[in-house]
Amino acid sequence: MFKRVIVTLATLATVLGTAGATASHVKATSPIQHIIVMYQENHSFDSVLGYWCAQTGHCIGMPNTVTLAGGSVVTPKQAPDLVPQVDHGVAQQQAAMNGGAMNGWAKIHGCTAPTYACISYYTPTQLPNLTALAGKFAISDETFSEADSPSWGGHLYAVAATTDGFLGNNPAPTNAGPGWGCDSNKTTAWVNTSGKAVQEPSCIPDPALGLPNGGAYKATPVSYVPTIMDRLDAASLAWKFYATTSGPKTGGGSYNWATCPSFAECLDTSQRANLVRTDTILTDAAAGTLPAFGLVLPGDDKVDQNASQHNGTSMAVGDNWIGKVVTALENSPEWSSTVLFITYDDCGCFYDQVPPGKNPDGSQEGTRVPMVIVSPYAVSGYVDKTPTTFAGILAYVEMTFGLNPLNANDAAAYPFTNAFNYAQVPLTPVPMTLRPVTPAQLHSNIGGADDPT
Repeated sequence: MFKRVIVTLATLATVLGTAGATASHVKATSPIQHIIVMYQENHSFDSVLGYWCAQTGHCIGMPNTVTLAGGSVVTPKQAPDLVPQVDHGVAQQQAAMNGGAMNGWAKIHGCTAPTYACISYYTPTQLPNLTALAGKFAISDETFSEADSPSWGGHLYAVAATTDGFLGNNPAPTNAGPGWGCDSNKTTAWVNTSGKAVQEPSCIPDPALGLPNGGAYKATPVSYVPTIMDRLDAASLAWKFYATTSGPKTGGGSYNWATCPSFAECLDTSQRANLVRTDTILTDAAAGTLPAFGLVLPGDDKVDQNASQHNGTSMAVGDNWIGKVVTALENSPEWSSTVLFITYDDCGCFYDQVPPGKNPDGSQEGTRVPMVIVSPYAVSGYVDKTPTTFAGILAYVEMTFGLNPLNANDAAAYPFTNAFNYAQVPLTPVPMTLRPVTPAQLHSNIGGADDPT
C-alpha cells in the first residue's frame, strides 16, 4: 500500500490558515483506548430527544408550538414507530432551515399541511435504550451535522471533516451500479472553482495510487483529502468500518452507507480490509479486540437497513440494535477503556429549533442532531452545551491518540472535553432492553431523497 508522508506541524499550520485552528491536538492523559461511533440515520435532536428533554428539564426541550414561515402555528405530535417519509436532500434541508429561521419545514415534501409529519417527536417509551443512556451518561444538545446534506455527504465528513467540495446529495442515477462510491459509476453535485455546481464522479480520488483518474470511473477535478484512517494508519492504530461489505469490488450487492468505497485510497488499497460486517462489532467487543476507532454503520444481510432508524423503518428495531451494541460493549473486557458516541448523520429532515452556525472553513453547518456519549468516564447526567459538529468526534480521536488534524474543521472543533472526567469512579453499565417487534416493523420501506437502494 502507498504510504503518505505526514506533513510537519509547521506546514500544517500554514495550510490550515484559519483563525483559531491549531496545528495539533495535545494528546490527553486518558484511559480511553477504543472510540466507537454508532452512526444512525436521519433524525434531528428535537425529533429523538426533544420530548425527553422537555420531560426531564435536563436540556433544550421540544417547544409546545412551532410557528412556520407564513404564520401557521403547529403543535408537535408524537411520531409513529415507522419513521415518516420526509425528503431530506440538500435543497430540502436548506428550505427547512430557511436561513437560520428554522421555520421552513412545510416547504419540504412529506411535511406539508395538515399533518406536518416532520414536526414530531419520539417518547422515552418508544426509545427506552437511547433515553436510558442519555439519562445515565452524558449528552450534547449543541452538536450539529457538519453540512446540510443527506447520508452520502454525512459519511464523507465522518472521516474527513469535509465534503471536499461536494454538496453531499446521494449519488445518481440509481441504476448505474451498486453502491455510491468510486466503483459505482454514479455522479453527484460538486462545486467548481467558479462556484457552479457540476456533476462529478462520487469519489474522493487519490492520484498517488497510480490508477486511472485516481480511482474514479472517469476524469475528475475533485482533489484528494486525507482521512482519519490515514492518521490512524500512520500511528499504527487499528480502525474498522462496521458496515455493509458487499459491493462491485467485493462480490456484488450494495454498500451505500459504507464510507470506505467513496474514498479511492480506502477502496483500492489494503485499507479496504478494514471494512467488515456490521455485526462484527458484537464479536469484537466480546473477544476484547475492539479497534482504536470504529464507525458502526447500518446495513448488511444480518443487521440490515431495518436497524438504521431511517425514514420508512422502525425506531423500535433501531433502539433494539443500539441496545445490543451497548450491551456488547458494557460486557466487553475492554469496557473500562471504551467510549461510544451515538449520533445521527442528518436531520431526515425532522424539525429542530436551534439555528446551526458555520464551520471553521466557512461552510454552512446542518441541523442539530442527537449526541449521546456512553463511557465509564462520561460525566453522569451531564449536558454539554458547547457547540460542535461531527468534527468534534474526530478532534476527540486526535486528542486521545495525539494525531494531527485533517483540516481547519477538526483542528478548531470542540472535542466534548467537558463531558468526561477521567478521575471519577467509573460509571456502572446500564441494562438494555430487547423488545419484541412485529414482522411489519422488520419490513424496510426506505424511500425518498435519501433512498439507498
